[in-house]
Amino acid sequence: MKYLNDAVQIRFIRQIRVLLIFFVMSNLLHKDLSDKILKCFFNVYNKLGYGFLEKVYENSMMLELKKNGIFAQKQRPIKVLYDESVVGEYFADIIVENTIIIELKAVEFLVEEHELQLLNYLKATNIEVGLLLNFGKRPDFRRKIFTNDRK
Repeated sequence: MKYLNDAVQIRFIRQIRVLLIFFVMSNLLHKDLSDKILKCFFNVYNKLGYGFLEKVYENSMMLELKKNGIFAQKQRPIKVLYDESVVGEYFADIIVENTIIIELKAVEFLVEEHELQLLNYLKATNIEVGLLLNFGKRPDFRRKIFTNDRK
């Protein structure tokens, strides 16, 4: 009987995890826009596949976003401040509706440095959500959040 209780407890814990994941996923910051962007990402990936330079994917993403009625700007400058002085400038691959930063990669696999680059872009702006999209051998993405209350 003890094993039956353990099995019931494990099943209950798994069900709770599924409900928590569903709750978190349904309450994500800018979830609807993120979902639309990811749909565009997979459309581009399915048409072009793997092997092009990032610029090809950037231009294709811009076309796909526009086709889906999503306002986006590419290569927008991001100023990095230190003690209220500009100490550097980066360029975001794509900023969508002034709400989500998209960082594009065309590498075999994503590494921590790619994620940190996106987090730094979020830290340097008032934008809280970033998507790291990789047009690698397999399509891959990461969603990062850095809320303004932490900046």
